[in-house]
This record gives sequence, C-alpha cells and structure tokens, in this order.
Amino acid sequence: MKKGFYFLIMLLALVSCGKKPNFTITGRLEGGKGKSISLNKLLISDQPISDTVKLDPDGGFKFKGSTSTPTFYLLKLSEKSFITLLIDSTENVSIAGTYTNFIRDYKISGSKGSEILRDLDNRFFAAKTKLDSLQKLIKVQQLNPASAQINGLTAQFNRIVNDHSEYVTSFVKRNPFSLASVYALYQKWDNSSFVINDMQAMKTAASALYSVYPKNEQVIALYNNTLQFINQERSKVLANAVKNNAVNSPNIILPDVDGHNKELWSLHGKHVLLHFWSAKDRASRIVNPVLSEIYQKYKSRGFEIYMVSIDDDRSAWLDAIATDNLSCINVGDMKGSYQAVTNFNVQELPYNYLLDKEGNIIAKDLKGPVLNEVLSKILK
Repeated sequence: MKKGFYFLIMLLALVSCGKKPNFTITGRLEGGKGKSISLNKLLISDQPISDTVKLDPDGGFKFKGSTSTPTFYLLKLSEKSFITLLIDSTENVSIAGTYTNFIRDYKISGSKGSEILRDLDNRFFAAKTKLDSLQKLIKVQQLNPASAQINGLTAQFNRIVNDHSEYVTSFVKRNPFSLASVYALYQKWDNSSFVINDMQAMKTAASALYSVYPKNEQVIALYNNTLQFINQERSKVLANAVKNNAVNSPNIILPDVDGHNKELWSLHGKHVLLHFWSAKDRASRIVNPVLSEIYQKYKSRGFEIYMVSIDDDRSAWLDAIATDNLSCINVGDMKGSYQAVTNFNVQELPYNYLLDKEGNIIAKDLKGPVLNEVLSKILK
C-alpha cells in the first residue's frame, strides 16, 4: 500500500514538473474587425512573431503562451502601433481599447507588470506632450529678443523634465528587483537623452536583477550596458582630468614582459616618464635609443620610465625592447592597452607625460633634448 502511495506521489510530481505554466491574453479592440494583431516575444537580437490572429467581428482576440519568468512581449497592430507587456506565468490578462488609437487609450488588467508599464508610458507621454508644446512656445518667443516670457517657459520646461526624471528614478530605486525597472531605465527624451541620469540607480537595479534573472536577455543587456557606462564615465572623467592638468594621474596596471602586473602608482616617490609607444611605429623606434640613454643617465637619481605598448604582436614588442636596449619598465596587454590610452587621452605616438614623486603631471610630450634639459633641472 505504502509503495503504491509513494509511486502515485512521484507520478503526480513528474506530471506537474513537466507541465509549463501558461498565460492567456484576451482582448477587444473596437473598430478592428478582420484586422491582424500579433504577439511578439521581445528579444535583444530580433523580434520573432510568436503568434498572429485576426480580430473577430467584435474586435476580439486571444493568445496563449508559456513562460517561467516575467517576460516582455510586444502586442502589435503595425510597426508603429504596439504596446509593451510584461507577462508572468499563469497570468490571465485582459485588454480593451480601440483599433485606431490603440497605443493611447487601451486598458489592461490581470498583469501587474503590464499595468506598471502602462502607467510609466502614460506619465512619459503626458510629460513629453507638455514639453513639445513648451518647445514650440519657446521658439516663438526667441524670435523676439525683448520677450520676458522665455525664462519662465524655460523654467517650466526644466521643471517638467526634472519631475518626471525624479519619479522614474524613485520608481527604480523602490523596485530594483522588478523587470519593469529595465523598461524605466531605457526611457528616452530623444535618441541621446535618457530620462534617468542616476548612475547609482542603474547600478543597483542591474545588480539586483542580474542576481534574480541571470539568463534574461534584457537583464543581461542592462547589466552589460551598466558596466560599459561605468567604464565610459570613469574614462571620460580621467581623460578630462589629464586634459586639464589634473593633480593626480590615473593609475595603470598592465603586465610586463614576464607577465607580472606592474602598477604605475607603485612608482610614487620617483619622477616617472610615462611613455606610450609601439614596436611597429617608426617614430617610436627612433625615440627609443634616446630614452635608453636618458634612463641610464638618470635612473640612479630617482628616475624611472614606465613604457606602455599599444601593440598586439608580442614577438614584435619583445624584439623591439631587446633591439633598442630598453631596460626600463615595459608593459602592455597586447590588445592595444586601450584603457590606459583612453584614460590618458593619447592621440599620437610616441607620447609621454612626466610625473613628479606624488604622481602629479608636471609636463607632457617631452622629446629628446627638451626631456634631457627638464630632467637635468629636476634631478640635480
């Protein structure tokens, strides 16, 4: 008896495990009789049509599908007429609206995620409509230099932008584990301006979502984009710091000829010539023997040369080091040392920066006799 009971339990468990959770989407669009509507699973790579049906005489339609985690779908009438849904397993979603104004007047129930997206869209559309109207008014007022209304209109414009940005940012911070936050983070005023400019909110959501949905395409894309934005912002800040003769130079950590990482900042306490070059660059090779002589002359006085190669050919790099008799520190990742080149805003080869004992940039692009003259005054 017991064996039979346990067998039945195991059988039921197997059946339930094999059954995929199903969701349904039913709706009615007035004025849509005979028109087509499609449900597309939203993917990063493409948007394959999951299903397409004809609206019945009353404008009704129905879709069934399965998903194990919240998933984005596009419910489309055409390339320009569609709404975004966030559907979870077992949800029974109901949609009502009109065919001619589907995007703006639809109502939805039965899907919490989709209701949130609808609210975000409504708020964004309302803000964007006000901004478009204000922009037209501002352009008219700009034709009259004596107009006293421009400042007030501009202040109103900025207030709407800031209010919506603060709302969406607050939403993401309150809901870091919700996939709706992905949707919110990618809202844009135009092709180049995101609604949210809070990097911390983006990092928090990306990290939280990736821990829960590590295989979700949108989450993976958000996570990778966040890492890219962080690196770009960091590089931009550091590059601007170098351009403006910043107090401290960015650090560099790259492998030397033996594969051991060498830090630029580990040389604090010495005057350092940070030199960018390439084994395949003729101008760099001409300068190398001069650098070798200068290094031998001043290395006993607390001077070091930290050479960064932008090469991708290790054999050529090692051969050039030996041929040009370079006994100073030479580093490079054999992938162009892109991060170091970007951080130091290197636009040509060879190029260098002279750093003092604290790592401050005190001179740049010193060549031959000029470098020797500067070092003779500093390293007495």
